Amino acid sequence: MYASCGDVRSARLVFDKIQNPNVFAMNWMVLACTFNGYYEEAIGYFCLMQKLRNVGNKFTFSILLKTCVGLMDVKKGKEVHALGKKVGFEDEVSVSNALIDMYRKCGEVCYAQRVFDRMIKRDIATWTSMICGYCNIGKTGQALVLFERMRLEGLEPYDFMWNVMIAGYAWGGDSIGAFALFSRMTREGLVPDIETWNAMISGFVQSQQAGEAFKLFRDMLVSGIKPNHVTLTGLLPPCGLTGSIQRGREIHGLMYRMGLGINIFIPSAIIDMYSKCGSVKNAQNVFDRISVKNIASWNAMIGCYGKHGMVELSIQLFERMHEEGMQANEVTFICILSACSHNGLVEEGLKIFRSMKESYGIEVGKEHYSCVLELVKEMPIEVPDSIVGAFFNGCKIRGRKDLAKTRAQDILNMELKKPGGYVTLSNIYAADGDWEEVENVRKMMKESNNHEKPGYSWLEKMNLLERKEKVMKVRKGKVMKVCCLFLKISIHISTF
Repeated sequence: MYASCGDVRSARLVFDKIQNPNVFAMNWMVLACTFNGYYEEAIGYFCLMQKLRNVGNKFTFSILLKTCVGLMDVKKGKEVHALGKKVGFEDEVSVSNALIDMYRKCGEVCYAQRVFDRMIKRDIATWTSMICGYCNIGKTGQALVLFERMRLEGLEPYDFMWNVMIAGYAWGGDSIGAFALFSRMTREGLVPDIETWNAMISGFVQSQQAGEAFKLFRDMLVSGIKPNHVTLTGLLPPCGLTGSIQRGREIHGLMYRMGLGINIFIPSAIIDMYSKCGSVKNAQNVFDRISVKNIASWNAMIGCYGKHGMVELSIQLFERMHEEGMQANEVTFICILSACSHNGLVEEGLKIFRSMKESYGIEVGKEHYSCVLELVKEMPIEVPDSIVGAFFNGCKIRGRKDLAKTRAQDILNMELKKPGGYVTLSNIYAADGDWEEVENVRKMMKESNNHEKPGYSWLEKMNLLERKEKVMKVRKGKVMKVCCLFLKISIHISTF
């Protein structure tokens, strides 16, 4: 009872009093923990089940695979798959469906296809999950093949599946394919409902075809379909994308007349739209009228001030949020650090960065370090080549080529005096077969007169080192701060 109501704490207390919990009690605990986001604890209860020599049943494995989706841990999912196969549950339709769902949501559609191909019996959920998997990665051709094959096997698609297919084509920017399916759906006697229209509009918004999205919206209104909050919220991003504040105001007004403004998630989308359209005043008015502000609305307004150079207001709002008892999250710090970096507030930005873990318990992520690198660029001191080399080497060793490439141009603009950083970055590009970038790096290296030089013996260099040591002591203070930051970034690359 407690587990089904989402009261994990009470369910846990009752469970702990059971001397020999059976499979049903175990399943309820795994289910309750999974659906309330306690994924590690759910895994813990399954491990307890194994210790008690309780194999579990098909429901155990179906639930546990949802836990793996929550963790986005395909490796653990494969372990559950192997165990399920060992105890003979892989042939159960419900378990196979859960496996397909886990693999496709974790981005491993090829593994999902293997499970699908081995299934002797498939139901509508099997086909739906597989079609969704291909649509989500933009392979609408394969999705359509499965769609037609399903119909040949006697299963008729329901509304949701039509919507997934239509949205898949729209997401890929294929308006012809999307409209063809839309027309076909109508010809076969199915009336497109609000969900179908939303799928089409959302798809064109995702593919940044704002004109098509607004045209569809007009067609929907003409057909007599009343928009809902999903429709209107989905149309706000293209207003910001095109800078069309007039359209944005019209949608905002329509939301107000329909009474949709009471939804706590809508105001933050409106603030973001006005921010992207350059109207800070309208964004501020929306924010001030929110009676119960959630973290999304605070973040949207902090980000709005930062994007428009009002960094002092951004920091003041950040402090006010803390005073009013609202807990900052990862996005909050990206907004405030970005505001500081874009406006050159180095010391304030670094102070906020240091407070993330110490005062707020927020783990530092890739986006936060990217903001810090922007801040470091504003500091009027030179970053030693050795630290740049350490950063690129860290990226190479930890397999974070994406991070190295993202920051490459900014770091190379620091005019390195030694070839180490150039060489490592060149090797990173070469490993990916990006020979054009390899050539660009080598060209920069040549222009800066950076070449590998013959080595010296220790005795030959002794006197020179002693003289340099005296000079370096003078510049040690501020340089050390930047060195520590770069080293910290290099060390933490492994956690991303």
